[in-house]
Amino acid sequence: MSLQLYFHPLASFCWKPLIALYENDTPFESVLVDLGNAESRAAFLAVWPIGKFPVLRDEARAQVVPESSIIIEYLAQHYPGPSVLLPRDPDLAREARLLDRFYDSYVMDHMQKVVGDRIRPDGKRDPFGVEQAKAALRTSYGVCEQALAGKTWAMGDHFSMADCSAAPALYYADKVVPLGDAHPNTAAYLKRLCARPSFARVLREAEPYFKLFPQEK
Repeated sequence: MSLQLYFHPLASFCWKPLIALYENDTPFESVLVDLGNAESRAAFLAVWPIGKFPVLRDEARAQVVPESSIIIEYLAQHYPGPSVLLPRDPDLAREARLLDRFYDSYVMDHMQKVVGDRIRPDGKRDPFGVEQAKAALRTSYGVCEQALAGKTWAMGDHFSMADCSAAPALYYADKVVPLGDAHPNTAAYLKRLCARPSFARVLREAEPYFKLFPQEK
């Protein structure tokens, strides 16, 4: 099989390319990376020395493609399917990229700050930084709430790479700062995302690993 995706089922950024692959039924081999296992880690570092996943390897084209957003663009260019995740219109494509960056930078990153603090050793935690991250998430929720008014998906009626980014970002963010009743548009959007077959499959496959998700101390 030409395509191999190096990933971990619990990692939020890995969910993005998985959604894209499942959206178009793109054949690929999944390679689960366990960084705590010396053999698995060494095999992954041989592919991508930076050691961060996800990474897509395309044996047919002799390409190694890191970074979730770039993987989705690579798939759209070289392995297109019926679901056009990156709009062909340049202006719409730029808007999709902007929303992709928004969900990565202003939702996912703040969520990871909160979750990452939970696994810090005693005496090394950052409660002030956590509260800053939670406040930033609430601000981002407000932006989402306005942007999603009257829309089915992030770009409107068409599912795109922006939704591939929004799905894991909002799913995990809702665990640390619940959307609640204050953000009905965003909460309804997340519900639609979770019902989308591609993302529902990602969630089913991740379910055995959810017990590893760091809980608040």
